[in-house]
Parts: sequence; structure tokens; C-alpha cells
Amino acid sequence: MTGSAPPPLLRPRALRPGDLVVIASLSGPLPAAYAPHVEQTVDVFERMGFRVRRAPLLEPGRRHWWSAAAPAEIAAELNGLLRDPEVRAIVASDGGQTVLGYLDLIDVEAVMADPKPILGYSDISLLHLVLHSRAGLVGFHADMAVPGFGGRWQSAAPARRAELEQLYAALLTGTEPIGPLPTSTSWECWRPGRAEGPLIGGVINRLVLAQATPWALPLERFDGAVLFWEEMGGLASYVWSYLQVLRHSGILDRIAGMVVGVPREIVGLDPGASPTLPEIVLDVLGDRDIPVLGNVDIGHAGPNLPMPLGIRVGLDAQQRMLSLLEPAVGPRTLTYPVG
Repeated sequence: MTGSAPPPLLRPRALRPGDLVVIASLSGPLPAAYAPHVEQTVDVFERMGFRVRRAPLLEPGRRHWWSAAAPAEIAAELNGLLRDPEVRAIVASDGGQTVLGYLDLIDVEAVMADPKPILGYSDISLLHLVLHSRAGLVGFHADMAVPGFGGRWQSAAPARRAELEQLYAALLTGTEPIGPLPTSTSWECWRPGRAEGPLIGGVINRLVLAQATPWALPLERFDGAVLFWEEMGGLASYVWSYLQVLRHSGILDRIAGMVVGVPREIVGLDPGASPTLPEIVLDVLGDRDIPVLGNVDIGHAGPNLPMPLGIRVGLDAQQRMLSLLEPAVGPRTLTYPVG
């Protein structure tokens, strides 16, 4: 896509009550111990009013190395779901380390002919970013079966769980903007200010990897964007390095704002010690005067707020507000792609 005009925004078609949602292994395997998470995910989506099916590769204990299956097998199953008109949304079972192996095997024409919501984070960030680059697809950096819908959702307070169910159902079925996302006490203003722009992002290590592929997002996609990212594992110095890559590539000079998720299991971010995550972020940003909202519940720290790629948002860091200003899905009657 580098050097050519990016494709127009492609909104998935809105779901209706009774539509079929498929849970699929898009990367890592399903350990038998986590099979109950899939059952609980089925319950979550059935309460939202949808039918739910498990894809064949979602079989407890099935694995190929660190993956649910060989990359070509996963791609074949995903392409079948993309081509099947009965399937109206795809929910990843988990993240992992496999998406890089089948980025070149995805049926992008099927995506453009019948765009569907794909939900997931972690390794699934690569899928969202590359399909956004190649097809303009609005991908949902959102919870998945393990450990999201079937894990951390189940340990959340009942009121929070009900709030999230209502939010996800509205996001998948509604063609009106959601408006302000429900806040949490963890949210922090790391640099005040306001911004409006399209959401772009994912797990920061996968964002950096995506930009190293032939399907990197054109830099123009970051003009005026609100960059969101989160990270799990590794070292604090890795996060600093990833941010430096974004600086060197010119991305940080183009964005209008930043939203940072709650970090998880990052070595070197010790309570009361320096550097803190805000210190790392502000060090790399330097004198770039953009708003930064931190410790937002997106990603591995879950339960997750959904972040639909490409959708215009309003950010007010000082007021700790993030608002979806456009619908993430489009009417079923529209001819796609849409702008």
C-alpha cells in the first residue's frame, strides 16, 4: 500500500438478532483448561441475542508447535468464514504467535465483498492492522474468548459485565455513534488536551511488526489519528524502543493524540520506581504537544473496551473522556465499500 492511496473506510455490516457469530482459533491453541472460557463466551453472545458456533480448529488440546494449526490451515478456515454468508461476525479464541504466518493467504476480496466484524487483540492486532491497510476494514481491537469474555468478564462486577455486554451489542448492531465510552478509575491524564481523529493502533509490538510488512499502513493513515496501544510482557526498555521506532518512522509527528492501555507483566515497571510508563511515553514524545490518556482498559489487562480501527473518536485527556463519534458498523443494505 505504500505510495498508493489508502482504501476508503470499510465498515462491517451490522449484526441483527439471531445472526451467527463464530468463535475461531485465529492464532494460538486452546488448552483443555481454557475450554470453559469458550463455553462462557458462547453464553455472553447468546445473551446479546446471537447464535454461536465454534469453528472446527477450536478443539481443546489441538496444536501445531505454538499454534492451533499450521498457518495455511488457519488461513483456510478463516477464509471459509469470510466467504460464508451465514457467518456475520468472527471472534478470536485467543492471541498467540501465528498471524504473521498467514498474512499473505487472507482472501482480501472476500473481506471487501462481505465485511464482517472480527474481534480480538494481542496477535490479532496484526490481522486488524493489515486488513485495515489492504481493505480499509474496521477491525475490533476487543475482547476474545480466552481470557476475555470467558475469563476476566466473569470475574468483573455484575454491573460492569452488564455495561460491557450492552456496549458490545450496541457496537455490533447499531448504526448510530456510541458516544462516550464508560470510564474507569484507572484512567489518567498524562498530558492534557483535546483531539479528534480516526482510531489507529493495537498491541504496540504488533503495530511495529505490521509496519515492517508489505502491507504497512501508509503514513497518511496516521495524519490526525488518535493512536491507541497496549503491551504485555517483555521489558520496559522494549516499550521505549517500540515508541522510538514510531518516532523514527514519522508516525508520532502525524498523530493528534494517544491512548495507552493498562500495561501487564512488563519487567521494569515497578511500583514507586522510575521509569514509570508515563515517563517513558513523555520522554519519547518530547515536545510534541498532543493529549495523552493513560491506563485505559484496553488489551491484556481486560475486561476490554472495544477500539474499532478507523472510526473517528473524540479525546479529552484532562476530562478523561474517549468518545466514539461514528458508528463502527454500517447498514446491511449499503453497497460496500463505504466512506
